Amino acid sequence: MGASTTPSSRFYFGPFELDPRTGELRKGGLPVKLPPQPTKLLIFLASRSGELVTREEIKESLWGADTFVDFEQGLNFCIKKIRSALGDNPDQPEFIQTLPRRGYRFIGSARTASPAVPLATVPRRRKTALPFGLVFLAATGVTVALLFAFDWDHLRDRWIGGAGAHRIESLAVLPLRNLSPDPEQEYFSDGMTDELITHLAKSGGLRVISHTSVERYKDTKRPLPEIARELGVDAVVEGTVMRSGERVRITAQLIDGRSDRHLWADSYERDLRDVLGLQAEVAQRIAIAVGTNLIAGEKALPASKQVVDPAAYEAYLKGNFYWNQLSCDGFNRGREYFEQAVAKDPNFAPAYVGLAASYFSLADWGCSHEAALIPKSRAAALKAIELDPNSGAAHAWLGKLAFFYEWNFPKAENELKRAIELDPHYLASHVIYAVFLVTVGRPEDGLAEMRRAKELDPTSQLTNVISIFVFYLARQYDQAIEQGNRTIELYPGSVGAYDWLGASYEKRGLYDQADAAYLKSKELEGASQKELAAFRSAYQKSGIRGYWQKELEAAERSKSVDACWMTRVYAHLGEKEQMLEFLARSSQQHCSGPHTVIADPIDDPLRDDPRFKDLVARLRLSQT
Repeated sequence: MGASTTPSSRFYFGPFELDPRTGELRKGGLPVKLPPQPTKLLIFLASRSGELVTREEIKESLWGADTFVDFEQGLNFCIKKIRSALGDNPDQPEFIQTLPRRGYRFIGSARTASPAVPLATVPRRRKTALPFGLVFLAATGVTVALLFAFDWDHLRDRWIGGAGAHRIESLAVLPLRNLSPDPEQEYFSDGMTDELITHLAKSGGLRVISHTSVERYKDTKRPLPEIARELGVDAVVEGTVMRSGERVRITAQLIDGRSDRHLWADSYERDLRDVLGLQAEVAQRIAIAVGTNLIAGEKALPASKQVVDPAAYEAYLKGNFYWNQLSCDGFNRGREYFEQAVAKDPNFAPAYVGLAASYFSLADWGCSHEAALIPKSRAAALKAIELDPNSGAAHAWLGKLAFFYEWNFPKAENELKRAIELDPHYLASHVIYAVFLVTVGRPEDGLAEMRRAKELDPTSQLTNVISIFVFYLARQYDQAIEQGNRTIELYPGSVGAYDWLGASYEKRGLYDQADAAYLKSKELEGASQKELAAFRSAYQKSGIRGYWQKELEAAERSKSVDACWMTRVYAHLGEKEQMLEFLARSSQQHCSGPHTVIADPIDDPLRDDPRFKDLVARLRLSQT
């Protein structure tokens, strides 16, 4: 074995976590089997993310220059095992790129210490009727400070008034690079990026791309104009963040996305405790620079009095970091840090929004059967609004609670509309409201709302997967299929995309394609070859009904019965009596399935049944 230095920090890419010290690879918190030598090669490639690693370098580092084994055969074996573990397609790679006769390049944006949001782990339809691990943690508080010393007249001419100049109407803030000596501070730079995006998005008239769409460009070496074209923006902000003790230094530069022309650059340093107080001032300066104004509610915030306990802020960022892993362990750890944040600073509203998100997700994903999680989520959101009446994110969570669990549609719409009014750029509000509008019989409005969400977050897996679902609910199956295939091109490992693509194929009567999509979603979720073969055989013998009969058998073997999922299975089987029985049970379990039952096409054969109408009425699932 050649000499190689084992990195000390974990790598995070897509839904995966790789620990070089233990050699463990995990996906969504669950272990992925990978032999030792392929694991070492994956660690080596990830540590050189974005670089060409030659075959000679691999041989010397992992096999040793004087190895007597068949290196070529061993290398090919390792690459094959890695691709299999990651679900990576060699023709359209997401993680490992082959450069023929030269070597390999890791293209999965491997990051140490701070994981990208694993959108491939969006909860699938088999857990709830709607695969929502969808709403991002609210970021209505702490952010970075960028103080731009500029000549206004000069910039006005260049940006909005000069001859031949292009007005800046849209902006992308690329992930700020962590320059702190401690790589474990990566969560801090991620938090700063998220907060900067959130705050700038409150500038009226300026479209700012969501964090999840820019996350894929972290540590990228691609040309900025190319990134700007993909995101459809006029300009790009990139920069760095360095934290040392209680001091924070931010540097940033603005680049014209069309010409690659440098417009300005500056740096700013301040005590960590003062970052909240700087938000309104800094965002106002940037907004003026691009010829816009902050929304009225934002301008009313007294910048001079906005301070937060540094320890509470630290805990909040860590809570955000873990929650965004979108796993049961992540939600639990996120909750712990948010609880620490509110204990240290009881007036810190964003931490209460984090608690609302954590409690909701633990219940919705079935991570915990702890009593009163949903009431706790509601109480936390209400506390956030009490502390900050302008928190659009808190209203969005109340709207989601009313829609998913209370089944109070008028309340849900009021809260979601209020959330959008307070913060038009908060993505979650648009995504939930889009599904809500289609559910209550307003498909055109719902599709328009989904388009607004995609404008804010055009390339993330989340918005693309939920777009499939919205088309499906609107019975626009051809568009759903087109969107599904487009999403899979972007995210070939997306369980949710394959699942809703399968549902759309099934409604179009394209059963072979539906079966293939369902099986792929199962494979990506970790089903064994034996399990896949059983489902494949069931379909071959009895068609799509055979597939769902196999799902029923699997559900019946489960230790706990999910009434919402059983309702769906019996609906696919066309078993009216059992479907109605489990729909009634749903009202007792209060799972999050019935909220879309009045719109889901799979329920169409039941709509004229008086018992179905009675259940819908008793569950208060009526259109507004």
